[in-house]
Amino acid sequence: MQIATTRDVLRNAVAGLRQAGDGRIALVPTMGALHEGHLTLVRRARELADHVVASIFVNPKQFGPNEDLDAYPRQLAEDARLLEGEGVALLWAPTVAEMYPSGFATNVSVAGVSDRLCGAARPGHFDGVATVVLKLFNQVQPDIALFGEKDYQQLAVIRSMARDCDLALPEARNIIGVPTVREADGLAMSSRNRYLSPEQRAAAAALPQAMRRTIAAIEGGGDVAGALAALEAEVIAAGFSSVDYADLADAASLAPLTALGTGPARVLVAARIGGTRLIDNMAVGA
Repeated sequence: MQIATTRDVLRNAVAGLRQAGDGRIALVPTMGALHEGHLTLVRRARELADHVVASIFVNPKQFGPNEDLDAYPRQLAEDARLLEGEGVALLWAPTVAEMYPSGFATNVSVAGVSDRLCGAARPGHFDGVATVVLKLFNQVQPDIALFGEKDYQQLAVIRSMARDCDLALPEARNIIGVPTVREADGLAMSSRNRYLSPEQRAAAAALPQAMRRTIAAIEGGGDVAGALAALEAEVIAAGFSSVDYADLADAASLAPLTALGTGPARVLVAARIGGTRLIDNMAVGA
């Protein structure tokens, strides 16, 4: 596996991949601290493309002033070993100065789909996501890109950005969501799970359990507002300190729903336990 840390090396490496076979390239963007969820993305990418490029970049533009940028786990050597073991051809691991050189002044903002949920709780977060992902797409120019559905709103923002900017590599239809990978007790895999104490980790399993009960209630014709309120009460009783949101939304637009309609929907939740903010989502009526 080749590791590129500058744009010139990256361009040459990608050009070399294009010349090998028919050169179909998949990109798996990450912030490192890899777990089985990330590796599942890589495996799916290998099924869909000739070559897999992974990126590791802890993006400062998507962290707020009181968030965990400095504490976010960084383990490049271990992550590189894992990616090489999964057959990744090229790792793009730029520095902050390489990604955002002196004088960088551009911000990408995707209105509508980014306004609610995590967008409301973390102002500016999705601007940072859209900006860095557009740069990654332009740098690598992949045929397809893969993202985990755990960050469902992020996936919706990136697809919207790709459509609005008429991206060709990748086209919006080639931005692929991969189902959330979960621990044995149902907790969505996340790099932030490592922040949890053993007691918090045990309590965190209440989140997906409460979500499944809420979905069953909604699919059974129950009152949506009441089911979401019961979800919030259940996770607070289990040891979470607060719930940023618990919402039923249209699966494509993320517009809020007060009742289950004929199209696909998602229940999306963000909740805090100790100093850790966990997010999750699940399909409803699928």
